[in-house]
Amino acid sequence: MSSTPSRPAADRRTASRPARRGGRWRGYLYVLPALAVYLAFAVLPALHTAYLSLFEWDGVTLGRWVGLDNYREVFGDAVLRRSVLNALTLVVFFSFLPILLGLVTAGLLARYRRPGMAAYRFLFMLPQVVPLVAVGVTWRWLYGDDGLVNQTLRTVGLDGVTRAWLGDFDAALIAVGLVGTWVLSGLCMMLFLSGVQKVDPSLYEAARLDGAGPVREFVSVTLPHLRGELAVAMTVTMVAALASFDIVYVTTNGGPGEQTTVPGLLVYRLAFSDGKVGLASALAVVLACLILVLVYVVNRLSRSEE
Repeated sequence: MSSTPSRPAADRRTASRPARRGGRWRGYLYVLPALAVYLAFAVLPALHTAYLSLFEWDGVTLGRWVGLDNYREVFGDAVLRRSVLNALTLVVFFSFLPILLGLVTAGLLARYRRPGMAAYRFLFMLPQVVPLVAVGVTWRWLYGDDGLVNQTLRTVGLDGVTRAWLGDFDAALIAVGLVGTWVLSGLCMMLFLSGVQKVDPSLYEAARLDGAGPVREFVSVTLPHLRGELAVAMTVTMVAALASFDIVYVTTNGGPGEQTTVPGLLVYRLAFSDGKVGLASALAVVLACLILVLVYVVNRLSRSEE
């Protein structure tokens, strides 16, 4: 008696297995167009770049196989090594400072809500809307000898501090980095604001009842709930720092000397100006690997904290 009703259930389970398999394959078919585009425009070009990095090629004539010689030159050439160090320095300005400013701004806007908050958000997000070429042109004017930065310093009596910021060997990289800070701070702020809105308001009420001040409330309640947004912000900003090209090209073009030269700019120069496509490809591969390693470390750290 007990085995009779179990047969239909077993039959139904057996019959549902092909249906589940068919549904799974249908799901893959839906993903296939996007996967084909990704393979055609991302994976295959990346593999082709890695292949070209093994040749000495000017982009026109027949290439000559050199194996890993291009990679040896990347790690042995002082200018190429300096470009990587410059990119790592920009991580401080493109990633760490925007994240810090974004956290502070998001904490203030979340705690002290006032009319007109939408206007503040618009102003902070404005650099993300403006093309980076326009941003570079604007800041090149601001940093000029008679630009707004020097005019402001002269107005407050700091004439001795004024200089040609983008032409100064000691200040050029910092000046370019601060442009990245201005561009990416709004993006970080919006990411953190979206995370703050998901926090249960009762947690803030409990913290205030326990006597927590604004700083303690932010550290104990807000910050632990922003781990996911912090990982996203760090990933996006680090990639922007290491792959930077537009702002550097428009503001300084790598000068003065090689003080603001970054790998993205060198890849462009080597491939299109110097006719060293193989060396440019090797530098691009090294840069891509560096980005992948840093992104992997950030994701691993964020998961371990969770």
